[in-house]
Amino acid sequence: MASRQKTIMIVESRYYEEIAEELLRGATKALDEAGAAYECVTVPGAFEIPAMVKFAVDGADSIDGFVTLGCVIRGETTHYDYVCQESARALQDLAVHHSLAIGYGILTCENRGQAMARAAVDGGDKGGFVANACLSMIDLRAKYGS
Repeated sequence: MASRQKTIMIVESRYYEEIAEELLRGATKALDEAGAAYECVTVPGAFEIPAMVKFAVDGADSIDGFVTLGCVIRGETTHYDYVCQESARALQDLAVHHSLAIGYGILTCENRGQAMARAAVDGGDKGGFVANACLSMIDLRAKYGS
């Protein structure tokens, strides 16, 4: 019996446009290769990603998993620390409390060079990695979850 096509919501921050484009390119390539359906929703920054996931959880029954993409680059203030910690904490809380399959692809880097090396499809391909992580978690939830 053939399995049902997985439906993924990609939630992406385009704050750093060229980095976001590479993350998205890697994620969509992986999802296409897996035969998954997806839609992409853009939010202003990494801090807003968890809220969008929660909006979708509250309003849509047909989403099997989430791929979250963004980038935070350290600046001169502590803002970096708050955005990194709070977005990661909020996504983990959502995953645990709602049994969500989330691929966490918010890069936290010291500079643009590090970010691009991790995002580039022909480099670290973090977008592809987290899309595959999301798909794996969907399968694990189906096997072990409720």
